[in-house]
Amino acid sequence: MTAPCDFTRIPVVDVSPLSHGSFQARRRVAHALGRAAREVGFMYVTGHGIPDGLFDDLLRTTKEFFALPYEDKMRCWIGASRNHRGYVPKGEEVFAGGSPDHKEAFDLSIDLPADDPDYLAGNPLLGPNQWPDLPGFKEAVTRWYDAVFDLGRTLFQGFSVALGLAPDAFDRYLTKPPSQLRLIHYPYDRSPQDRPGIGAHTDYECFTLLRPTAAGLEVMNGAGTWIDAPPLGDAFVINIGDMLELWTGGEFAATTHRVRKVSEERYAFPLFFSVDYATRVAPLPGFSEVPGVSELVAGEHLFAQTAQTFRYLRQRVADGEISLPGSALALSSFGQEARQSSPAD
Repeated sequence: MTAPCDFTRIPVVDVSPLSHGSFQARRRVAHALGRAAREVGFMYVTGHGIPDGLFDDLLRTTKEFFALPYEDKMRCWIGASRNHRGYVPKGEEVFAGGSPDHKEAFDLSIDLPADDPDYLAGNPLLGPNQWPDLPGFKEAVTRWYDAVFDLGRTLFQGFSVALGLAPDAFDRYLTKPPSQLRLIHYPYDRSPQDRPGIGAHTDYECFTLLRPTAAGLEVMNGAGTWIDAPPLGDAFVINIGDMLELWTGGEFAATTHRVRKVSEERYAFPLFFSVDYATRVAPLPGFSEVPGVSELVAGEHLFAQTAQTFRYLRQRVADGEISLPGSALALSSFGQEARQSSPAD
């Protein structure tokens, strides 16, 4: 098992050859992705080919939504859904540090029909999205979701090659994964209180593809020091999540990160790239086990972590309306916080 080195900057990887390069060029990109995943757990990805207009439309419609009156946004409150979709008001999320996040969000995922059998069976993460009554919102968000998800498929093939596997090694786990897209608004707080935008955590899925509009993201290196990860043009910030850390026996690092109190209004758009709900995740052949975690079911891990973070779900657990999977791990079971007893703050 490896751990992130004492890096001071985030590496940049041009992934354009993954789509139209030679065999040798694709191998070089895969090697660069693997090195960044092993040594840092974070990277900037350029050359992704997603048109600027898709992001411009997404940002415009996102700003329109968050500018709505609170009562209008709460018509899509996430707690009114059966599958964790919709508006997340400020203070709804509390990570392991115990401090409510200073942000609001809108959460969505693969938009399945209301007669989807998994949804009808009560799956807590699959089914239809809630959509606000805002012209053009659904269309702009869906176009962005589809484009970034396709990029995620391409990156997964690069990571596969970096691990010595066939490019399509993980494709069979991507039939209808609950890969969540979040539209996040971090308002600028003029008060002197240092309230984090989002507390320190790792991401629960395989990896995350993020487009932010302003600085604020910080990454913990191997020494427990926080390193800035500001926006870099139209690049995506990619970070490894819990599932790839487990699949690789810790060789790919799920690196702890947070958003500090922002110095200006900030929007961020992470797509958390997951695999199908029932996928069993355990170390691949030739990789050792992660201490304390031998195996997990992808969707159960994702739901268990979510249910320990969101207040409305924690209340439902306390009231006996829902229960955590028996295999549920505590928050921050992966990443630097799991490796260090007292990480730097």
